[in-house]
Amino acid sequence: MKRQSLIVAATAVMVLYAFTAFAAAPPRINLGTGGSTGIYFSLGGVIAQKLREGGAADITVQSTGASNENVRLVNANEVPLAFSQNDVAYSAFNGIEPYKSKHENLTFVVSTHAEVIHAMARAGIGVTKLEDFKGRKMSLGARGSGNELNCRQIFPFFGLSSNYENLSPVFLPYGESADQFKDRQIDGFLFTFGFPHPVIMDITTIHDVAYLPIAGKQADDIIAKFPYFVKTEIPAKTYNRQEAPVQTLGVKAMIIAHKNTPEDLVYAFVKGLFDNLEGIQASHSQAKQISLKTALEGRTVPLHPGAAKYYKEKGLLK
Repeated sequence: MKRQSLIVAATAVMVLYAFTAFAAAPPRINLGTGGSTGIYFSLGGVIAQKLREGGAADITVQSTGASNENVRLVNANEVPLAFSQNDVAYSAFNGIEPYKSKHENLTFVVSTHAEVIHAMARAGIGVTKLEDFKGRKMSLGARGSGNELNCRQIFPFFGLSSNYENLSPVFLPYGESADQFKDRQIDGFLFTFGFPHPVIMDITTIHDVAYLPIAGKQADDIIAKFPYFVKTEIPAKTYNRQEAPVQTLGVKAMIIAHKNTPEDLVYAFVKGLFDNLEGIQASHSQAKQISLKTALEGRTVPLHPGAAKYYKEKGLLK
């Protein structure tokens, strides 16, 4: 009888231990990012690594087609969290072209970094402004991406067709576009991403490029129609042979979540992000822009309650 009681007690202790260990396990999160050569993928990988090391969350990074695919995946609840440009999330949430229906399941989690438009051409071919791309072969990023959406938004202000009728568009990911640029198969590109970006660093290591500004009245008119754009610049010497700053426009990158993603999961993610921010910033240049001060900047969709809970604790919200 005594032996049986000991067995029962031991079993109870083991069950309690297993339950406690299970309860204490960090939440598992699938994070949609972007292509393997892009900043979303590399930044997502660093965030995942540091949150795992800190015990905040067990994150799996998923390579995707970036913003446009991510808003679809999150809206359909196929991934709980993902990166997106704030303008893409805004258009998707409100059902604005190119989206044919409202993606009303999207919510905001945190702003991460600024993404600026890099409009560039091969040096010496006579392209010094965006208007000069008429009739030229130009990469616009992957078809249906947030990058292509920016092209459609901006082109009409420079005499270029949003349907690409007066230029020769190429729809390639960043890495493949860089290869074609170096092989002189395309004349230039318009890409929206953080800086310094490895693709541009690779190109400018061996090639001279023309940096095309987006400024003046045209920039003002674009912002008047699309208020999520902001005036910014690519600082001088960001890239090889770039002696002067380049005036351009930018948007904000942010992380979004499905509105039904559990509150405690989103809370754990945001808390883990800021608890481990020092290590994340030490491992990725774009992460240096992440801060509590700017965490809510550029929000274009409703705030997720799990994120709101954390920001209220930190005094950012009442």
